[in-house]
Amino acid sequence: MSDVEGKILKIYDKSKPDGEHLFDSSNWNHLAWCIVVLLAGLAFWLAIALVNAENQRNALMTKQCADPIFKGEIDQQCLLTVHSREHWWQHLWYGMRHVRPEAPAPVARPH
Repeated sequence: MSDVEGKILKIYDKSKPDGEHLFDSSNWNHLAWCIVVLLAGLAFWLAIALVNAENQRNALMTKQCADPIFKGEIDQQCLLTVHSREHWWQHLWYGMRHVRPEAPAPVARPH
């Protein structure tokens, strides 16, 4: 090998990848993605819970689950299977917009 070739190889020797640090990895990216997936799962679970709660609340407010035998009572089986609105997203939309309880309607008192 000539001196010129030796100088060229010495110049390009620094551009070779370092074998020691070639396969190093960091867990920070994995940790961040795990947190994102967990938070997305939590948001999905909370949305399902909100839809179910709003479905039952709306059924109770519109008296869709009144017990036919015992007047003034609630049919618990009906609450588990009732669909008080046409679509699940209507429950989600109503639940997301109404974060405070509604004020009760004024009761007319006889004079």
